[in-house]
Amino acid sequence: MKNEEKSAIGLSYDGQNAPTVIAKGFNQLADEIIALAKEQGVLVHEDPELANFLSKLDVGDEIPREIYVIIAEIIAFATWLDLKA
Repeated sequence: MKNEEKSAIGLSYDGQNAPTVIAKGFNQLADEIIALAKEQGVLVHEDPELANFLSKLDVGDEIPREIYVIIAEIIAFATWLDLKA
């Protein structure tokens, strides 16, 4: 079995511009990013394929148009969860 690298990609969305990569880390740093996000009440969405795609971006990059719909669905779900809380 191949030991795959764990990754975490943090996105920020201001409601006007495309979501932007604000954090990126692998293995232990990925664990720290995830733990900090959970501590702050940030939705953590696990999707290895999406994380692999986003890991090719640099911090400060906007997400590409090809994944707007996927990210919009995740943001909508996170907003819905906030409203339910």
